[in-house]
This record gives sequence, structure tokens and C-alpha cells, in this order.
Amino acid sequence: MAESVWVSCPSCGGRHAFEVSVYPCACGAPVAPAPVGGVPVQPVTYRSWAEEWVAVRCTACGREDQWPRPELGCPCGTVLRIPVREDGGTGTALARPTEPSVPEAGPSSAGSHPAGPHPAGPPAHIPLPRTAASPRPSFRPLTIRTAHDAVTAAALYLRWLGFEGVVRAGEGTEGAPYLIDLCGPDVVAQVEPTTRPANVRSVECLWLNGLGASAPGVFFSLAGYADDALARADDLGIPLFVMDLTGTPRPVNGAADELVSTGA
Repeated sequence: MAESVWVSCPSCGGRHAFEVSVYPCACGAPVAPAPVGGVPVQPVTYRSWAEEWVAVRCTACGREDQWPRPELGCPCGTVLRIPVREDGGTGTALARPTEPSVPEAGPSSAGSHPAGPHPAGPPAHIPLPRTAASPRPSFRPLTIRTAHDAVTAAALYLRWLGFEGVVRAGEGTEGAPYLIDLCGPDVVAQVEPTTRPANVRSVECLWLNGLGASAPGVFFSLAGYADDALARADDLGIPLFVMDLTGTPRPVNGAADELVSTGA
């Protein structure tokens, strides 16, 4: 399996186990960017499409391809960029071809933490426990290269959660709410694919559109959320997800944790 590293968030001090995503080379061998140890992670405050990719060479055939630079969404709302080799060198490769390992979406704090001091006090939120094994298979993400891909990846994730009939606003959805990217009989969703963190106005607009549609709202963002947007979403009970360029959403608030635990 791909190499795992421990990551410390510079914003909140939280520590998370991060496993680099594995990608299929054209020859069939799995490859992954090689993490660089001893280099602190950096919060993503600005995005440029040209800087979101890293060159990785396959150890099986020598082919070099561009793959999404690894990122991690911290529960505090900060998006962290994982340091990897920048010279197009050999990435982490597996001994034999296997299915790419996509961690099941959910709280990123699973697993034991290394020994050491931990912040005192109870966690801010404890997700609802599963009462039975999830019938859902592992989520298969869609690599994001354009804003259109971001909306498509969000739609795939909502369907994976159990929301049926999710389509783009305007595709068979007469009178689709303003500023809504995805609609379904039981959900409305907004996707922020730009380099700006989602603001509080966008969160409130989604909530109002959800009231009008008598359906819960779900928010997806590539660049995270402003602090006031996080606080307002918690007040309104709106699930917030951060998506990296592999197309894998990660929950960043309690409402999102519960949605992943219970499904639609």
C-alpha cells in the first residue's frame, strides 16, 4: 500500500495520519508521489492550476506523468499541501498492481496517535456511531482538472452517500434555485471550485435555497472555508466538505461527519 505519513496542521496543531493516493500508470503499475520527510506542510491560501500537479516517474516502465499534488483537509477547515519530491523523480510504487486504495470518506482522525502530549478537553464533535456495517462500497473519486470536474465529483459523492436523482441544476430541474449547482429530490448542493475559500454569504444562500426546496443543503469547496462560514454552517447544520484534486471530499464539520456516518 502507499506510504503513510503523520501531518501536523499549523493552524490548529492537530495531527493526522495521511496516506498518499495511488494512481494507475499507463503500463498498469500503481504509482504515488513520494512524501518528503522533515518538511512542514503548508496551508493552501492560493491556488494555481499549474501548481496543483507534480511529475511522478513510474519505477516499472520509467514513464513520467503529471498527477494531483497530495492535499489533506484538516477538520479545522485548513487545506494542507503535503511536501513531495518536486524533481519528477521516482514516486512510491507498489510491488504488484492492486486496486488504488481510496480511504472511505469520514473523520480523518481514525487510528491511534503516537505517544506524546495531546490537547486537554473533549473533542468538539463525536460522530454518530454506525449501528451496522455500511452497505456502501469504497467511493471511487473523479480527478479534478476543471470546475466542471469539481461539480461532477460532488455529484458522484452525493450519489455514493445515497441521494438519488442528483443532477446539475437546470438538467431536468425546472426552476432550479439560484446559486445551486446540484439538485435532487432530497438534496441541494453548492460547489465552490475557485481558489477562494467559501464565504458566509454562500453558506447562508445555500441554507435559504434548501428551505425553499424543502431539502437539506450540502456544500463542497476546493479552497476550504472562511472562519465565519464555518461557524455559520455549524449554527445552521449544513454539512461542509473540502475536495482535493483527486476528487475525494473530506468532512470538515460535525454535520458532514454525521452525514457520512448515517448516509442519506
